[in-house]
Amino acid sequence: MTASLRDIRVYTTFPHACSYLADQEATTLFIDPRQTLSQALYTQLSLMGFRRSGDHLYRPHCSQCNACVPSRVPVAEFNRSKSQKRVWRRNQDLVVREEDAIDDDEAYALYARYISVRHADGDMFPPERDQYRSFLNNGLGCTRYFRFYEDDRLIAVVVADQMLDGLSAIYTFYDPEYEARSLGTYAVLFQIDLMRQAQLDYVYLGYWITNCDKMSYKSRFQPMELFRGGNWQIPQATAFQTDISHGVPMRFVDNPT
Repeated sequence: MTASLRDIRVYTTFPHACSYLADQEATTLFIDPRQTLSQALYTQLSLMGFRRSGDHLYRPHCSQCNACVPSRVPVAEFNRSKSQKRVWRRNQDLVVREEDAIDDDEAYALYARYISVRHADGDMFPPERDQYRSFLNNGLGCTRYFRFYEDDRLIAVVVADQMLDGLSAIYTFYDPEYEARSLGTYAVLFQIDLMRQAQLDYVYLGYWITNCDKMSYKSRFQPMELFRGGNWQIPQATAFQTDISHGVPMRFVDNPT
C-alpha cells in the first residue's frame, strides 16, 4: 500500500564521516525503506529537500552544520551562458538512446573507468558491480536511463528520476578520455532541455555545498533555486556570491555527482 505524507516514518543514522567536508561528521534523515512511495509522494518529498540514492530517500540532518543545501534549476528561467552554448553545440553529434536499464557490461565498464579515474579518492572506489546496481537501480519505478554515443562508442550515461514537476538528476558518468566535450555540463543541459520540451518546471541537482569543489559545478546553471528555511528561493546575486566565497575558492568542474 502506498504511504501518504502523514504516514511516512523517518529515521536518523548515527553520526558518521561526512562524504563532502573533511573532518566533519554527518547525520542523515531517511524515509523508512519498507514504505511504498508513489511518484506523487516522491515529488512532494523532493519539494522538501529529499533525494534518492538506491532504495533510500534521504536528507542531511546534521545538528552542527547546514552546508548541504538542496538545489534545482527552474527550467523556464534558465538561459545557457556563452560557454554552455559552446558545450551544447560541441555535442550535437552525439546519439542519445533512452533505455530501461544499464545493468550490462558496456555501461558498467564505463562506470568503472569513470570512478577509477575521476573518483579514486572517494567512497565509491574501487568500483563494484553490486554497489553499482544498488546505487543506480530503478528504486521507485520512475528512473530514466540515457546513453550517449559517439558513433558506436558509449561515452556517457545519465541517470535521472522522472517526477511530476521535472527530473531529479541522480548521477552522470562518462569516459574520462572525452574531457574536451565537457560531458558533465552537457548532461545537465540535456536534462534541462528535455524538461523544457516536456513543459515541466525543474531539474533537481541534489545538494549544493559551499566548500565542496565537487559540487561547485551546480552554480554554473543560473538561476539556481536553493531550499532554505523551508522555502525554495533564488538568492540575490550579491548574496549568492557571498555564499560561494566562504571557505576555499570555488572551482567549477564538469562532474555532476
